[in-house]
Amino acid sequence: IQVLADGQGNAIYLAERDCSMQRRHQKVVEIAPAFALPQQLRQDICNAALKLMRNVHYVNAGTVEFLVTPDGEFYFIEVNPRVQVEHTVTEMITGIDIVQTQIKVAEGYALDSDEIGIKSQDDVRCLGDAIQCRITTEDPMNNFMPDSGKIMVYRSGGGFGVRLDGGNAFTGSVITPYYDSLLVKATTWGLTHQIAISKMLRCLKEFRIRGVKTNILFLENVLQHPQFTDGSYSTKFVDDNT
Repeated sequence: IQVLADGQGNAIYLAERDCSMQRRHQKVVEIAPAFALPQQLRQDICNAALKLMRNVHYVNAGTVEFLVTPDGEFYFIEVNPRVQVEHTVTEMITGIDIVQTQIKVAEGYALDSDEIGIKSQDDVRCLGDAIQCRITTEDPMNNFMPDSGKIMVYRSGGGFGVRLDGGNAFTGSVITPYYDSLLVKATTWGLTHQIAISKMLRCLKEFRIRGVKTNILFLENVLQHPQFTDGSYSTKFVDDNT
């Protein structure tokens, strides 16, 4: 649950994210909102996150993580007192710039100030669905072994509802084995989960990366799996299907 809080006692949540698509406990694909969960359960989790952050007088952007069990119960894991990699899906469905907001809060502005413009929880509106894929230099055919080398060709996708947060991805870039294998984060938005999937598949197919191996084909397979489409997957999905 993405939470924003200021130094004047105001705190709000920006809906929820589903980060269940994981490999070795590392997130691979993130979506917002967690449409597969019942609405009341989603609301209860958001309320619990907000209560926790208010009780500790938290200030700035932060994320509260929970696990949901098959019987519909949820359990607290941890608080990340920072902006997470997957914040882009929340920004896509809410229209709120989380990075800019945390900077404004650090400068002393209140959430309901003209500089930030979030008057209350009722001002937070969520529209559509968003998906984020992490494109990495890993070889899915070799137990996701990280790859290194020089990128000879690099071309990305684009278009309405597509956001790219780039890292080391450009023609001529040398990918070393010493750092994180993330090349670029691709985020797509659509009025429905299926539309967001279609945009992401099109975006992934438009990528042209030569010189290093990537996980793009693996991501395409994940997005087209029936369990991802209907939201019935769990944190064990990748282990059970690879």
